[in-house]
Amino acid sequence: MSKRDELIAKYAEELSTKCSITPDMALLTKVTIGCGPAIYNDDSSTVAGSDPAELETIKKNFLMKKLGLADSPKLMEAINAVIDTYGRSNRSKYRAVVYYMLVKHFGKEAVYS
Repeated sequence: MSKRDELIAKYAEELSTKCSITPDMALLTKVTIGCGPAIYNDDSSTVAGSDPAELETIKKNFLMKKLGLADSPKLMEAINAVIDTYGRSNRSKYRAVVYYMLVKHFGKEAVYS
């Protein structure tokens, strides 16, 4: 099993156990690949849910650029809802898991097809 496959399995486990979500493995794989080399770096592979600057970066670079969503308060509301679902007290919020949940939240699976 490749390192990426191991990470995808770990992300699927996180979705199942911490978020009570049964992952769409094909979509999770595509979202993980879309994260690029960030998934292999300890710092960039996780999201600091309490850092407003990081949440703003997710809004601008992922939701607006990658998913093509228009700027609105709903974007930050969705990010906060995902962080709440993942668990604010959970220190290791994996970027691929957060992005996956945002893709599902906005129904933007077609971006990865």
